[in-house]
Amino acid sequence: MKTNKKYKIFIVLLLVFFTSCNEADFLKEEAKDFLTPSNAYVTNNDFQTSLNYLYTIVRERYYGRESNYSHMMMMRNGTDMWYDARVSSGISRWGHYDVNMATDSRVPLNEWRDWYKLISEVNTIIASINGSELSEDEANQVEAEARFFRGFAYRHLVYLFGGVPLITEQITSPETDFTRATKDQILTQIIDDLEYASANLPELNEVSQDGRISNLVALHYLAETYISEGEDDKAITALTTVIDNPNTALMKERFGSRKSREPGDVYWDLFRRGNQNRSAGNIEAIWVAQMETDLPGGFLVTTATTYNHAFERFFIPAIWTLNDPDGILGVRGYEGDDNVGSAGVSLAMPTDYLINQIWESDFNNDIRNAPHNIVRDFIYSNPESAYYGKSGLEYPGSVILAQDWRWYPWFVKATTPENHPDELYIDKSNYVLSSFAGTTYRESYILRLAECYLLRAEAYLNKGLKDKAADDINEVRQRANATPVNAGDVTIEYILDERARELVLETPRRLTLMRLGLLISRVKEYNFWNADDIQDHHSLWPIPNSEIEANINANLEQNPGY
Repeated sequence: MKTNKKYKIFIVLLLVFFTSCNEADFLKEEAKDFLTPSNAYVTNNDFQTSLNYLYTIVRERYYGRESNYSHMMMMRNGTDMWYDARVSSGISRWGHYDVNMATDSRVPLNEWRDWYKLISEVNTIIASINGSELSEDEANQVEAEARFFRGFAYRHLVYLFGGVPLITEQITSPETDFTRATKDQILTQIIDDLEYASANLPELNEVSQDGRISNLVALHYLAETYISEGEDDKAITALTTVIDNPNTALMKERFGSRKSREPGDVYWDLFRRGNQNRSAGNIEAIWVAQMETDLPGGFLVTTATTYNHAFERFFIPAIWTLNDPDGILGVRGYEGDDNVGSAGVSLAMPTDYLINQIWESDFNNDIRNAPHNIVRDFIYSNPESAYYGKSGLEYPGSVILAQDWRWYPWFVKATTPENHPDELYIDKSNYVLSSFAGTTYRESYILRLAECYLLRAEAYLNKGLKDKAADDINEVRQRANATPVNAGDVTIEYILDERARELVLETPRRLTLMRLGLLISRVKEYNFWNADDIQDHHSLWPIPNSEIEANINANLEQNPGY
């Protein structure tokens, strides 16, 4: 297996060996000028630096762009909610299951590699606590934070691949004899890690840094794992602790940096620049990935095309390419508003399920479907067009008629309308951006309280307590001004519908469906493009062939069907 092993000490020893002529002196050498496991983890600051790196790995996995195989795209396209806008077999847009799920595909390899990299880092941190200068309280908190991330990594691996190698100790030399633990063994380890984390991480109101995890984050994912193990009572208890915490609540009034903007509402406010963190007054936020613009390590830039956090690019259509019926360009360019949406390139198109079916009962009153939250038309904004101010759908040009993938309804939470960094504007009065546009310039939720309500509803449903499940769903729907659901109508399908309405583009839909064992059936029902190429064995991903071949001293068994 290609885990992130610590080779630095090995290199140091070789250097000393070849520069010393006295074996006894060599054996007494102390590495003072090089970082080794014995001197890199001494003070609390040393450990905090390593813990910060764990957050970086998660941010890169969730929001970074790895060539054309980004987690952002792979966790969303090819599900019941999104498909390849260009209806091709392209791997970068999940055009075909057999292509994306080949045993030599970069898609499973990237997930496998990065989550095991995180696990390796965690195991090194934990192994280094003994012998450090940490106090008992510091040691407990460092271990709790590290173990949360190990559980979080195995959460992804177990739902994507099933049983995988279980590694809980530091690896200091190459190993080639890994075998797969069972799915239950992995889930048990996740529970063990997250129980420890939830008992030792700080309370939400004690977390001093935006983006740092609290015990509530661990409790949420612990509850999710309990549900997978059929322990719904424990899940309900854990989630009730989260939901009843006095320091968190759903945001129900307008707030933040653009609360006076009209049209708008509290749901719109949740996704505006500067509004995600608790320090901004957002008490619904529980875990937020931190991002800064044009700062070292900030993840977002205005001076290059990196496409980190590229929801604009991936999930907004290429409206800037459309012409009017006379052949004149219909808009001014990369307009960063809620008409053009910046520099989208039409990679992921919402299914009819996502854009129409789930809204039918409350199309006009659910604020999440309001025109300022879902854009369902575009207006010609180029003053040189004879169609200026008119609907591009009512008066389509030749480009959209020939390539309808260049426009489709899109979600405004993917962008920051009229509020991009100043450095990106080439015409700020008309919100026209430079060619470096395409990034979503704000922090991003990994977990907010609305998801906790919907997960507890799932646990209540499993126990047959549909009235309590409906109560939780209706907490979310009430904020959205949507019609309350009747207890008799609550099913797992309804909960998935509500997750789609509330959490679109926030949570990895593929992971949710694979956790529930519903990926195959829902893709066949709702995704016209992938319905014919998805097969039963795609309920699990293939173990990367390169990992199997490198594991020469044991059988790393492949999943069935590959």
